[in-house]
Amino acid sequence: MEKSPLVKKLDRKEHHKKLRILASGDIHGDAELAQDLADQAEREDVDLVILCGDLTMMEQSTDNIIGPFVKKKKKVLLIPGNHESVATADFLAEVYGVKNIHGYSVKYKDVGIFGAGGANIGINQIPEEEIYGLLKEGFNRIKYLDKRIMVTHVHPSDSLMEKFSQFVPGSSGVKKAIEQFKPDILLCSHVHEAEGIEEKIGTTRVLNVGRKGKIFEI
Repeated sequence: MEKSPLVKKLDRKEHHKKLRILASGDIHGDAELAQDLADQAEREDVDLVILCGDLTMMEQSTDNIIGPFVKKKKKVLLIPGNHESVATADFLAEVYGVKNIHGYSVKYKDVGIFGAGGANIGINQIPEEEIYGLLKEGFNRIKYLDKRIMVTHVHPSDSLMEKFSQFVPGSSGVKKAIEQFKPDILLCSHVHEAEGIEEKIGTTRVLNVGRKGKIFEI
């Protein structure tokens, strides 16, 4: 049965209240993939795009990674992975007028979003204490909000995702942040083999968004 005009109007209002997000990670300089994701963001009418690190391949291939989203007039949040430095992430954010939330936070539609990039291994390695400290810094600015999303590159330790790789350990700093801050959702990537895996840690929904990306509402 077709919905009445009044029900359709109420559905639109309810949709407007929610934050619709496309999250992806591990693009690794693939401009064609970035364009596909930007097209999807436009087609699915998302409010926000979140990029969970490893935007480049070893600091190379920075062209046409953020630009496609900006051309579609999408708000973008990003963090560095272990393939690029914080400086490179800052550079991309400045050039394209988007936000790097590494150690920072933002608020959209009453949802607080905070993050920390890098990983506990690799060329841009960050100590566990620093990962936790950066997440705490960002969390403290939005902890008054009821809905919160945490964004990291690396997955948490003692997680299902950790079992998908023999050589990519999860982060105890991220796990500690989940336990302490209890975000509604954690977005991460890093382990390519775990793309699309979803699990619960405590009350937190943990999503490995991967290259193909994930659309969800909160």
